[in-house]
Amino acid sequence: MNTSEAAKLLGVSTSTIQRWVKQLDLPMERNERGHYHFNNQDIEVLKEIHEKLQSGTLIQEIAPVKEKKITRIGIVKSEEKNETIEKLIEKVNKLEIGLHAKADSVASYQLLQHRREIEELQQQIKNLTQQVEVLQTEIKEMKKSPQMEKPLVLDNGKVKRKKKNFVSSLLGL
Repeated sequence: MNTSEAAKLLGVSTSTIQRWVKQLDLPMERNERGHYHFNNQDIEVLKEIHEKLQSGTLIQEIAPVKEKKITRIGIVKSEEKNETIEKLIEKVNKLEIGLHAKADSVASYQLLQHRREIEELQQQIKNLTQQVEVLQTEIKEMKKSPQMEKPLVLDNGKVKRKKKNFVSSLLGL
């Protein structure tokens, strides 16, 4: 009989049956999947526990049954499987170490790449700063030097002043 059948028989939930087995450390058999399997003796023990609890006895006061049965029916794991599992764990650990090393090398490469880019940008900033300084000094010199008079053009022996074109008048030349 499985847990749900035993619970229906006693009129309690399956989790109640499971709690009783665990808290009272009852020696119940398990099938190959690890589920409890109750025989007639086990049902009698559970009925007694249920009656005691119904009469007001606390679960802590109920003496656990110390008779141990074979707790599991099924295949016993062999040593070979444990060795196989250990080998797999070792391989996984090696893979994790390799993965971490690869991640570290990728991160290092990216840092070096970023450092190069930053250095290039700093050099460009220096060049632009120098160019701005040169242009500022040229502008200062242009402002300091007196403006020359408008150039004179001789036309048929007469002195004519050269007319400014529209663009040069806008630029202040």
